[in-house]
Amino acid sequence: MSTPPSTPGTQPADGPSVLIGALAPLTRPGWVEAGRHLLAGLRLAADEVNLAGGIAGRRLELVVRDTAADPQRATAAVDELAGLGVAALAGEYHSVVARAAAARADALGLPFLCSSAVLDELTEGPTERVARVAPAQSHGWRTYADFLLAAGHRRIAVAADPSVYWASGTRILRDHLAPRGAALVELDMRTLTPAAVCDALLAHGATALLLLVGHPEPAVPIVRAVRRDGRLAGLTIGAPAGQPEFPEWDALLGADGAGVPFLRYLPERLGPLGARVGDALRERLGEAPSFVAFEGYDTVTVLADVLRSHGCDDRARTAGAWPHVAVEGTRGEIRFSRVPGVGVRQWAWPPVQVADRDPADRDRFRVLHTA
Repeated sequence: MSTPPSTPGTQPADGPSVLIGALAPLTRPGWVEAGRHLLAGLRLAADEVNLAGGIAGRRLELVVRDTAADPQRATAAVDELAGLGVAALAGEYHSVVARAAAARADALGLPFLCSSAVLDELTEGPTERVARVAPAQSHGWRTYADFLLAAGHRRIAVAADPSVYWASGTRILRDHLAPRGAALVELDMRTLTPAAVCDALLAHGATALLLLVGHPEPAVPIVRAVRRDGRLAGLTIGAPAGQPEFPEWDALLGADGAGVPFLRYLPERLGPLGARVGDALRERLGEAPSFVAFEGYDTVTVLADVLRSHGCDDRARTAGAWPHVAVEGTRGEIRFSRVPGVGVRQWAWPPVQVADRDPADRDRFRVLHTA
């Protein structure tokens, strides 16, 4: 398949709908801001598909379910959506939640195109039913480790909450940094207050602190404490998971949240399609779209292409189409392949960059490093 996205404004779709189940964190304790951006991208692409004639004349309809960052809730949603007759699943932001959804979808024979979750081991073993638009965590976080090394950091602390996702990130960083002469110190946020984090950073001689914790708690209090501690002037605060990408980060932290490097999955300059979609997303969201919104748009664009080419009523045929995808996305051509250590069909790779909010203009993002 090498079908470019259709141009909006042609004959609208009609007839019985083709259903796609859409998973996103839309309520707490999920990262609601990320879920809102993801859903905006999913819906924009679906609207454009329908304006261009739908799927063989049938309307594409998203059936949205809120996961609220709860794996059990996501599993129940997959069961419900499968029973409703969805042709495929799309979306999800949180990696642990996506892993639960992927396992259930795989067991049910339901194709799942994951938008944003990055955990390498998204499934227990190789499967043909699950594919992913976002890069694997190991690829992105190694890029982040390279950025730290290039900036001269050799003693790096991580403030970490207990979770599979944060533990995986810590392992990736350590395995990449240690052979290159850098040490990683773990600070267990189950036992440390923000003030105690500052003391530990000083005791360990760390030059960088990475936030592998929830947002806004305890990430925001940790940043405030470090910024206000004169002993730690010049220490770099980093957030590889991408928290500073979203406006809530800036609203809560102001100037304290600037200059915090994070991972984002965008090119340095968008092409014509990406620029057009970016403008449309900005209008819908009322703010600059994050990379998560582009991931959502690309997900539905790929699924629409697969369903047009392989039909809407045979889930096995849909899942079998991943190796044949060649679709123009907002950030480059999307193809899926097998990557060592990753059990799902993977786009290898979307663009990866390390960026931060410019302290001189917090609405501007500076690109600091690219993969």
